[in-house]
Amino acid sequence: MLDIRAIRDNPELVKAAGKKKHMPVDAEVDRILELDAERRRVVAEKNESEAVRNKVSREIPKLQGDEKGARIAEMKVVGEKIKSASAELEKIEEELDRLLLLVPNIPDDDVPDGKSDEENVELRTWGELPSFDFEPKDHLTLGQELDLIDMPRSAKLAGSQTYILKNEGALLELAVLQFALTKLVEKGFAPMIVPTLVRREPLVGTAYFPGGEEQAYHCERDDRYLVGTSEVPVTAYHSDEILDEADLPRLYAGYSTCYRREAGALGQKGKGLYRIHQFNKVEQVVVCKNDVEESKRFHDFILTNAEEIVQALGLPYRVVNVCGGDLGQPQVQKYDIETWMPSRKSYGETHSASRFYDFQARPRRRRQAALLPHAQQHRDRQPSGPHLDPRVQPAGGRHGRRPRGAEAVPGREGAHRLTPGGRQGRGAGNPSASPESSNGRMCGCSRRAVSLISRRNRSLPIVATSSGLRTLIATWRSSFRSSAR
Repeated sequence: MLDIRAIRDNPELVKAAGKKKHMPVDAEVDRILELDAERRRVVAEKNESEAVRNKVSREIPKLQGDEKGARIAEMKVVGEKIKSASAELEKIEEELDRLLLLVPNIPDDDVPDGKSDEENVELRTWGELPSFDFEPKDHLTLGQELDLIDMPRSAKLAGSQTYILKNEGALLELAVLQFALTKLVEKGFAPMIVPTLVRREPLVGTAYFPGGEEQAYHCERDDRYLVGTSEVPVTAYHSDEILDEADLPRLYAGYSTCYRREAGALGQKGKGLYRIHQFNKVEQVVVCKNDVEESKRFHDFILTNAEEIVQALGLPYRVVNVCGGDLGQPQVQKYDIETWMPSRKSYGETHSASRFYDFQARPRRRRQAALLPHAQQHRDRQPSGPHLDPRVQPAGGRHGRRPRGAEAVPGREGAHRLTPGGRQGRGAGNPSASPESSNGRMCGCSRRAVSLISRRNRSLPIVATSSGLRTLIATWRSSFRSSAR
């Protein structure tokens, strides 16, 4: 979520952001300002009553007789005021938090106007588009003819939008995943295999909830959710922890199976290994020093990583700057890589890299000690790394929502506090591992780049995550050419 101060100081800017993303929030912003003013009034009254109670409580032991009884009676009234104020404050904050989770992040000035992906702006292309003297077959036809994909039997087992990979198809997926993971490790990323069944909190903290519940599988008996991306557990890995700035950046490559309901995603573009319910991928997360320019550099870094993997596969593609209406609620800016798909005779989105600034920090209470003690922080999310799966699915809109605050940790200069997590893995914590200093090639594709940085305080960490590579069988050109003849 946005920092309440950003809304308080720039309400018209926040409203304009909603309009640019085609998510109007004028009424919500107005109500937030009302609740914010009411909350500050109640907090002031509560603090004043508590100060009186504390002062009189120290005096009562020294009093005698009726005077003592009168003061005790007065304190009972004051206590009731405090209790009433606390209840009122809880009610206000509950509504305030609910509304804050509905307000979209503010898009970058470079984000083009537009309503849908049809209005995304092409930035560059790479590779020569293939030409054939025959009508090319699509990936599903090729996969079935080569005995690589079996969707009918998968449907018998698990219903529609599922698949079975066989023979070289199964080996190919494993090879591509390992290829991405190896490339990331060569660049200093710590590989992680993470849980795919999580509590609700990490989904709210990474901006998937509220708003993405319809696309998530919910295990009601245990109140757990299957993640749609390893970004959720990896980004939440350091929640409620304090990290020293000297240990940044930290680079993580998360591997997981991912689950999505993909409700309403069928159609011609959903044919085959598109918009499927289950797939595997590698996700990159970067936690780095909190600085806007560094966030942007990592965004470019992640995008470059995605391009490198597509180039390594020899696949023509283009990069587009995603327009406001095609951005998700928490994104500041996003670049898509759209790979050429011969059977479609068009490009299709296979990777994306985004930055989110402080949006995902706040709900996870990801914190870093301030350079100015006691100053509250907010930060920004940025981009990160690779993602592979057997789908060639346009990633399109995210179902994510927002995250929350960061407070300073008094007396802990250079320390950072983040959310649910454990230890740093091998390859992380290398402060020199910046986009400029990383060696080797990056594989991974950036699907969701996210960075955590502070707009006011340059002391918070940046978190970057991304994913992408969704080419696999749909673009397996060698089989394509041999079988299509």
